[in-house]
Amino acid sequence: MLLPRRRFLRFAALLPGAAAVLRAVLPDTGQTARHTRTFGEDSDYAGAGPRLRDNGDGTVSDEITGLMWQRVDGGEMTWDAALAYARDLRLAGRDDWRLPTSHELFGVLNHGRNRPPLDTRLFERSDAEYWWSATTRAGDTTRVWVANAGGGTGPHPVRETLSAGGEKRIHALCVRGAPPSPGPRLGADSPGTVKDQTTGLVWQSEAPAEPMSWDEALEYCSRLNLAGHGDWRLPNIKELRSLCDDAAARPLPSALFPGFHGGSTWTSTSENNRLDRAWHVSLDTGLVTHAMKTERLLVRAVRGGGAVAGPREKPPVDPELFRRSPGKSKDAAGKRRRDESAGAR
Repeated sequence: MLLPRRRFLRFAALLPGAAAVLRAVLPDTGQTARHTRTFGEDSDYAGAGPRLRDNGDGTVSDEITGLMWQRVDGGEMTWDAALAYARDLRLAGRDDWRLPTSHELFGVLNHGRNRPPLDTRLFERSDAEYWWSATTRAGDTTRVWVANAGGGTGPHPVRETLSAGGEKRIHALCVRGAPPSPGPRLGADSPGTVKDQTTGLVWQSEAPAEPMSWDEALEYCSRLNLAGHGDWRLPNIKELRSLCDDAAARPLPSALFPGFHGGSTWTSTSENNRLDRAWHVSLDTGLVTHAMKTERLLVRAVRGGGAVAGPREKPPVDPELFRRSPGKSKDAAGKRRRDESAGAR
């Protein structure tokens, strides 16, 4: 029987040891919509959360990461002003607010939502086009990592925002409650694999040299048998982004990834309101953006990290669910599945 993803999550939580399995450092992407009948896309795996709580005092707590977020961002300002704003912020009786690291900021995004990629039931909607992080680009302090309202991330010039004479609205969204995340801590694991001690994810160390389409990438990872394991998958957008060390000029250490082929690498996460586009990460730069699924990009498989696979048998995708104006869909297909699930209870 094919269970809707939310019901599958509740079912999985009842399994012996499931609480430990579902606990992970990385929050899930929030994507629940089906975009293909090919098994292995983002929504075929249940991760941890997102699990956010409105504290009723102007803050939102992330129960996965332990971070507390400002519910209403501070508005558009220069990066220097944003650093000072965070330092001086007094909110909910707390005075230890800061700008998030690039990984923390990307971690709070919800890729089941569009413009903004935040849960607006909890976060106040604003006119932000981007949000500042505290992380400068390695070797270039004139560029700072930002998350954008479309769901991507990249290092932008500090002078791009309106208050610095630019044309973009870059806002400050502050965080507190846990030490800044250290980024990836990579080490050799079983033969042919690399483990990240920060996330618990295990990575294929030597990836295929030949690029693939998105569906081919899903199939390749699902069929991979490596180091005695057959539960490999194409990483979702947060998993692959977590592999990038923003403090390094080149995100991946070549000693751990022999024959490393830099360039754009597929994730299992589709652009939420599009059937024909998926997200990818440049493992040369850490930049996150999207491409048509027919394009041929690089592939690197992952396993572990607490993800629980759902049923491999999937019904056809209804393209009508995705025929909406860009930027206005809020996981329409996923909502239909949740409504169907609610109706069945």
